[in-house]
Amino acid sequence: MLSIQLKSLGTKVLHHTPALGAVSPAQFTKSATQHNAIIRTKTPTTKFLFANAAPALAPINHRFFSALSVPTRDEEQEEDERQFSALSPNLVEVLRAEFESVDINHDGKIDSSELKQLLRKRQKVFSESEILEICELFYVRNAGKGVPIDDLLEAVNSTLISDGKNKASPGGGTCAAEYYYDLNHHQWKKHELDIAITHIEPKTFSDKVAYNAVKLSRFGFDTATGWNNEITSVSKVLQRVIFLETVAAVPGMTAAIIRHFKSLRSMERDGGLINMFLEEATNERMHLLTFVTMRDPSLFFRASVIGAQFGFGTAFLLAYIASPKFCHRFVGYIEEEACSTYTKIIEALETAPEGSELAKWSAEGAPDIGISYWHLGEDGTVLDLIRAVRADEAEHRDVNHSVVNMQDGDVNPRYDPTIRLDLALNKYVKDMMTRPKVETA
Repeated sequence: MLSIQLKSLGTKVLHHTPALGAVSPAQFTKSATQHNAIIRTKTPTTKFLFANAAPALAPINHRFFSALSVPTRDEEQEEDERQFSALSPNLVEVLRAEFESVDINHDGKIDSSELKQLLRKRQKVFSESEILEICELFYVRNAGKGVPIDDLLEAVNSTLISDGKNKASPGGGTCAAEYYYDLNHHQWKKHELDIAITHIEPKTFSDKVAYNAVKLSRFGFDTATGWNNEITSVSKVLQRVIFLETVAAVPGMTAAIIRHFKSLRSMERDGGLINMFLEEATNERMHLLTFVTMRDPSLFFRASVIGAQFGFGTAFLLAYIASPKFCHRFVGYIEEEACSTYTKIIEALETAPEGSELAKWSAEGAPDIGISYWHLGEDGTVLDLIRAVRADEAEHRDVNHSVVNMQDGDVNPRYDPTIRLDLALNKYVKDMMTRPKVETA
């Protein structure tokens, strides 16, 4: 609008003022158009130009325009240019081109539906279920808004610098942790089944009480089930693990219920811990439901379970109300014992003499419920099942120990949506970096 007004004014002035004969209308219009950006400055430009051009009818001073401190297009682009320390310029251009190829509405941003199309180009890297999960987390973290491509590139660069350990994903929402959980959980990869036996040394008075309470409980449990660390029969193994799992499913549910009511009372988020402990309780229950398909407990055994649940459940409930951190340390130590027990079972099955009861049992097909839950494959064996169960127990061990050190506002350590997104971006860009040069040229 300003350039049109200047053009009209300049034409009139030049046509009626001999003193300006040295300046053509085209030159005036060109100067005015080139500097139309001055309307973005705080100077009352229009008033200044009209006050100096029309009334005085003085010769136009071209140095007036060149003296204005107005950023050119190149200067603005240079100011907006990001520095990506972990990405080469060539890779930045490749990534930008790929992002722009899915930017359907051409707004310079990537939303969750466009991210879905982007990740589907990498179906050798991401499964469909992973893509759906990542895009849901992306949508929630950014409250449904698109993310500018430069911001997405910066996030990708940051994940490479931090190698996925720090939070770099664009957006600021963590509410997904309150209701969304890992849909691909317990589909353990081969390398994830190699479990190390670890132990957290008790340091505080509370830790020492928890540790000694577990040792005392372990002694009573071993006595009640006749466990002497000698694995000689299938029935002995099943009796041990079935009783163990009826008790192991209590802490997760208790923690989830108490945290649920606390969240309702305080009207505050829980950081996803409710979901995590509900899932932990369900996971332990799935252990039980799988093992009971291989052995039907006696009436006396079932009565013992009822008594143990009543006694342990009541004690744990009261203890959790008094001190959640003590209880999570206690559960962490219980899971250490569980990992030790399952490791001994696995070693016994792997070293059992050929043709023995244990050897035959380990090679049997796993129950259908176990194959379905852990995705063991149609050829999954009892040994595969026990390894998956041990991996579950190791995760519970690590999670409960880590919860002890959590602060208010922290998101659960098992499923932090931001870290989840960071790892996905890291995985995506590393795939791009390892592609043949002919694809990224």
